[in-house]
Amino acid sequence: MNCPPHRRSHLLVRAVLAARLLGCVLSVWLTAVSLPASEPGQIVAQQKVREGFIAVTGGKVWFRIIGADKPGIPLLTLHGGPGVPSDALELLAPLTDERPLVVYDQLGSGRSDVPEGNSLYRVERYVEELAQVRAALGLKRVHLMGHSWGTMLGLEYMLTKPAGVESLIFAGPCLSVKRWVDDQKSYLAQMPQSVRDAVAKNEAAGTTTSPEYLAAVGAYYRQHLLRMDEWPPIMKRDRFGDAVYQYMWGPSEFTCTGTLGTYERADRLAEIRVPTLYTCGEFDEATPAATAFYQGQTPGAKIKVFAGASHMTYVEQPEAYCAAVREFLHGVEKH
Repeated sequence: MNCPPHRRSHLLVRAVLAARLLGCVLSVWLTAVSLPASEPGQIVAQQKVREGFIAVTGGKVWFRIIGADKPGIPLLTLHGGPGVPSDALELLAPLTDERPLVVYDQLGSGRSDVPEGNSLYRVERYVEELAQVRAALGLKRVHLMGHSWGTMLGLEYMLTKPAGVESLIFAGPCLSVKRWVDDQKSYLAQMPQSVRDAVAKNEAAGTTTSPEYLAAVGAYYRQHLLRMDEWPPIMKRDRFGDAVYQYMWGPSEFTCTGTLGTYERADRLAEIRVPTLYTCGEFDEATPAATAFYQGQTPGAKIKVFAGASHMTYVEQPEAYCAAVREFLHGVEKH
């Protein structure tokens, strides 16, 4: 992409946002490949992989199944954003010694089609897309994991009462935008005065692409999005869906001006009837208190808080995160 340095930096920051958040399948292209051991984010070398494109309402979406020949119940993942590509979710690849790991880029992000205009950027269309992906790949039984915006998508999908979902994992959940924004304001109030002033000044002026604003956003994200001195290569791919993020969310994680601004679903969590695990980091944008609140609204749900981590917990602590997911899935399948 040809853009000035500050814009590339802006897109890179946004490319790791956590994080947020049915119909007839027209066609699906499947290709068997061997994933190189050097692939960024891929821990298990030489796994059997299926990847390709699925036609959904509005275009084609890209998918990859790692460990496609494994016998366990697949783990189907929903990335955040909206607009963050699925790349980092491949850090869950250690789980593919037992089961397939399914990742896909939602329409408008990653390697999937980017539609003209914003008419397709609707929650209900993404729910439809999820059902289309699942049907195209023949995923009759799945464990479903959503991160950030992906928890919104996962919950909306579950409210349609789909068959064959064995369990849910909600990572860094955002199920009440009001609670989310209030928590970010509390975090922002703890940032240095220079950061607070830059945010207030540029949001008031509408200059949220200025270097000053982006620097302030970056300082915030280093505390609550991804607490790593050096971001791994898998986080640096320029595949972020900026248009869908801006339209559905807004200019930053702590300022929601998009169509998701009124999203509130915590009162529907009592309708979830499958085993559920909530996860978050100690310094997560999805605060431990908010995550515990959602857990309390979900019958029989469990919670795991990762000390020292923030929103991208599975990037910061991949071994510990995979161990927690593995333990949860084993418990579900034992029963």
